[in-house]
Amino acid sequence: MKKIFEIVGVVLLSAAVAAFITTKIVRNSIENAIVTVSPSSQDPLSNTETRFVSFSAKDYPDLTYAAENAVKAVVNIEAISEVSIQRGFDPFLEFFGFGQGYGNGQPEKREQRSGGSGVIISKDGYIVTNNHVVDGATKLRVKLSDDRTFDARIIGRDPTTDVALIKIDADQLPCLVFGSSDELRLGEWVLAIGSPFDLRSTITAGIVSAKARQLDVIPSEFRIESFIQTDAAVNPGNSGGALVNSRGELVGINTVIKSSTGSYIGYSFAVPESIVRKVVYDLKEYGVVQRALLGITYRYVDQDFIDQMGKETGIDQVGGVYVASVVEGGAASESGVRKGDVITAIDGVKITSPTILSEQIGKHRPNEKVSLEIRRSNSIKNIVVTLRNKAGKAELLSKDDVDVVEVLGGRFQEVDSKTCKKLDIRSGIQVVSVKEGGLLAKARVREGFIITHINDRAVSSVVDLSRMTDKIKSIDGVYPSGKSASFVIVE
Repeated sequence: MKKIFEIVGVVLLSAAVAAFITTKIVRNSIENAIVTVSPSSQDPLSNTETRFVSFSAKDYPDLTYAAENAVKAVVNIEAISEVSIQRGFDPFLEFFGFGQGYGNGQPEKREQRSGGSGVIISKDGYIVTNNHVVDGATKLRVKLSDDRTFDARIIGRDPTTDVALIKIDADQLPCLVFGSSDELRLGEWVLAIGSPFDLRSTITAGIVSAKARQLDVIPSEFRIESFIQTDAAVNPGNSGGALVNSRGELVGINTVIKSSTGSYIGYSFAVPESIVRKVVYDLKEYGVVQRALLGITYRYVDQDFIDQMGKETGIDQVGGVYVASVVEGGAASESGVRKGDVITAIDGVKITSPTILSEQIGKHRPNEKVSLEIRRSNSIKNIVVTLRNKAGKAELLSKDDVDVVEVLGGRFQEVDSKTCKKLDIRSGIQVVSVKEGGLLAKARVREGFIITHINDRAVSSVVDLSRMTDKIKSIDGVYPSGKSASFVIVE
């Protein structure tokens, strides 16, 4: 019995000591956060009181170094473009002499200005921004953080990732180094820097809310979206600005706001550094993005897939992408990938969302190899694939090779067999929309037109269109009314 009391006494004493130490630590922390405010001679109405101010600064992440250094490399971009305004005819004004220059019915050229942001990535003036910031601009003006202003020229654009590279003639500029977006962790602090509402050098902070988000907002048939989601406040004008980590490294380019009002109310999205770095290097080195293709169509295996196609395919595990079709002569086909395979990982990276596959492939160039982990008939296989370019060749593209989809300037959809039979055509792709400044707009091609041939080469699908690289010399097709049309492109 005496032994038992001794043991209980030791336990109680230990607990008392622990409680005393814990209380002391908490009290010290609170005491450091409480200040005594004495009456001021200038404010006779104030009373002596104690107030809770905050915990010690060391209890919070210090973002001052990242902010003060990164902000120097973020610029404001003013994009100036010419737009045509069709002027009307007013006979009343003409009769009284007020319509001079008004009633000729000719379009008038006017300047349209828009703003955005950019990030200096080299001391000699290379700046990365969003494609939508500079698209259609006839003139670009860049204002640095020290108020110097330069004219800029476009080095290259990539509509599929919404990234663009521009250049100013300057030297010894402050610049940001690339960090690693792959190493970003959920909950990690990041800073968004840009010019929202033309408020230059604005810095906001937030955390990484999610990674590899797909929103289907980039207006390209072959978009690559794998956005970093943050709750840092981003507004119109932030586009093209920097997303930096706590070390001041560039981990993304701010691009999209998810909002019902067009302004910040919750989340913003950035193109990750892993995509930006590769696109920028290609534009600088080759003048064109070296897009590598796997040569498949696929669908992410989630619960909806299993509910709809589980019995048919025999797939009952969530995760990976189901190979719906394999492009004949493409990289996957030549390496032995088959329809019905489930790709579960690429280069060791597990495919846990529908965007991971496109992001991982987007890091590579044609003729580079990737390793695919494939589940086939309940067995696991590893297949090494040599990636190919959009023309189906394992070689790099040159600057002379044409992005046919971009040059045409439009959005397209494939034509069903019923429409083909009605119009007596074998196949084609239909113009869903026409983009101003593109070849279709210049040729006055209207929406609904069905392209059957380009350069006398049959076009059966959007994939066929994307694999063309020659300059466009002729376009043949038919309108839904049955009226045929041919366009010869004269340089």
